[in-house]
Amino acid sequence: MAGYGHEDLLDAAAVSTRVEQAYEGLRSLLLSGSIAPGTRLTEADLTRMFTVSRATMRTVLGRLTQEGYVTGEVNRGVRTRSFSVEEAADILEARATLESALAGKAAERATDEEIEGLRRTLAEMEDCRARGDQDGYSAGNRSFHQQVKLAAHQKALTRVFDTLHYPLVMRQYRNVHALHPRPGSYEEHQAVLFAIITRNPDAAVAAMRHHVASARGALVLRTDDDPH
Repeated sequence: MAGYGHEDLLDAAAVSTRVEQAYEGLRSLLLSGSIAPGTRLTEADLTRMFTVSRATMRTVLGRLTQEGYVTGEVNRGVRTRSFSVEEAADILEARATLESALAGKAAERATDEEIEGLRRTLAEMEDCRARGDQDGYSAGNRSFHQQVKLAAHQKALTRVFDTLHYPLVMRQYRNVHALHPRPGSYEEHQAVLFAIITRNPDAAVAAMRHHVASARGALVLRTDDDPH
């Protein structure tokens, strides 16, 4: 049996790189919450978007289907995941536990540079709040939570947290008419940051748990087409 040559190994490595890049790109897009639940994603559109072959995209979609980001349809590509009310409630409850733990670790492990980044993000959120820029505030909110997660330097917790599909749930169930920021949101972020700055893990856990619980209380658990 002929062995693999150097060129074969290089080709295999290139294919693996393309798959990984397309996977991370599409996964990030899904986790941004910018695509509505139940949206059909075709191989043709995705191959053009990520400049990869259909074979590569099929590998990516198979992986994302296994991980629960999308659901497959025979001969029709895939659709973005939607969640039942019960699934959404379970995910939000799990988020409170995991993100609180991440905030506690961030209070222990965040670097000075990471803390400064959180300060800047919170300042930008305050500016957006003052200007009534809801989209800008929402973007800052997502960035703040992402920064806290990274500042925890806890890979195992991060991997579990990322499997919750929380942004997808928010995209499906958030009341599109609700004001953002909701009352108290900015002050809750301030409390989380202060606990991290003062290296107080217990306070960081409590502040994040309160913040997530408040956000959950403001969430409208109903589908967009539910008239009630």
